[in-house]
Amino acid sequence: MDRITGIFVDGMGTAAATSGILTQLQGRIFGLLYLQPRPLSLDEITEQLQQSKSNVSVQIRGLLEWQLVKQVRISGSRKDHYESASDFWRVMQEVMERRFRWNLRQVLATADETLQALGVEAATGVDAEPPVDDAVARERIVALRAFFGALDAGVSGMSRGEVFVPDSVRKTLVRIAVEGSG
Repeated sequence: MDRITGIFVDGMGTAAATSGILTQLQGRIFGLLYLQPRPLSLDEITEQLQQSKSNVSVQIRGLLEWQLVKQVRISGSRKDHYESASDFWRVMQEVMERRFRWNLRQVLATADETLQALGVEAATGVDAEPPVDDAVARERIVALRAFFGALDAGVSGMSRGEVFVPDSVRKTLVRIAVEGSG
């Protein structure tokens, strides 16, 4: 591997290791493939990175799942070849959908359930243990729900290829707050 490729491959490995999404080796594989003018076989990747074939194969499966790498057929070859993704907008859409969307929706569901419980307790006169200041709790949960609702709307927009900018988030927050208070 030449010096420039080595610098990039090692840097991508380091970035991946701290991402919480990819392993260091997955980052290195992606970095190697990204700089190549043609798809590489599993054997070529293992040789360049000096890793075992089984380890690289397992890591490539993860990269395929994240759509960071795609398998390519080369005419006249029985071997699997791989190339990196280059449409980073699509890659980020996939990461946002798969990694963060579930978490956002879990927070929203929790906020909705808590708001519903606050309403039930207020209607039945049942006190929470320990006592919760209903007005403060409601205000904070509504704010939390508005924020995470705006993020969820932003991720939805991003999935449709729309630009996700702070102004759209602020407008969504205002809309959600107005709808929620009505």
